[in-house]
Amino acid sequence: MPTYLEMIIRAVAIFFILFILARILGKKQISQLTFFDYVTGIAIGSMAASVAIRQDQSFLYGFIGLSVFTGLSLLFSFLSLKSLTMRDLIEGNPTVLVQNGEVLEDNLKKVRLTHADLMMGLRRQNVFKLSDVETAILETNGRISVMKKSQNQPLTPKDIGLSVLEESSPSLVIVDGHVLEKRLSYLGYTKEWLKGEVMKQGASEFEDVFLAQIDSQGNVYVDLRKDQNRSEKVPQKPLLAAQLRKVQADLEMFALQTNDQNAKQMYYNQSKELDKVIQMVNPYMKQ
Repeated sequence: MPTYLEMIIRAVAIFFILFILARILGKKQISQLTFFDYVTGIAIGSMAASVAIRQDQSFLYGFIGLSVFTGLSLLFSFLSLKSLTMRDLIEGNPTVLVQNGEVLEDNLKKVRLTHADLMMGLRRQNVFKLSDVETAILETNGRISVMKKSQNQPLTPKDIGLSVLEESSPSLVIVDGHVLEKRLSYLGYTKEWLKGEVMKQGASEFEDVFLAQIDSQGNVYVDLRKDQNRSEKVPQKPLLAAQLRKVQADLEMFALQTNDQNAKQMYYNQSKELDKVIQMVNPYMKQ
């Protein structure tokens, strides 16, 4: 077999082996990698590259070496989950760098950080004044976590006794002009209501919308295909029809959310009555 063909086959095989081993090892963001994870990843990558390009190295032996290294990594990860002692041994412990507003110079020396490294880590957390810091900790992944002093922390609604509505993840309901009808129905909205909302923001048809997203409060964000073609005037009659449909959808959603049978029946009855009204006025709502 020609040398170049053998190298191609070895490289392709190692590529897929690395892909499988990476899936076995699991997912971690780069910022979450501990020093042990980082070194293990470099070692596995180096071994794989060596097997791929070195003809004097047995492919089978290289594969065995990669498998053993991956198996040991999984074993150590499992042990770190089951044993606190092993976790401390493998991953280490966080180190306090600033406590009660005072820099701990001995701990800085222990982790081999300079004052410049400390200040850079604080600036990454949007802290530029040492006087604002209550506690700073060097995590096992090398990042610095910061807790500001109470008087420097941002004000929250809880601090002033203000009640706020619970938020959940927003959902895409239009992608490249196509309405995701199942998701829209699951959220409790209708296409008529959605059309009214996108018309408010300058679209005349769903096809004009590149992306549309609904948040947990029912607010719709619309991104048009061509923002410069955003309509100046929204037709009022179709918009009114869409708003009526929205009210009907809200009534049905309220019925699903309540456990009171009387209230549930009332919402359904009102929804049916509103549907009759919509059917009566619908011929007059067209432009």
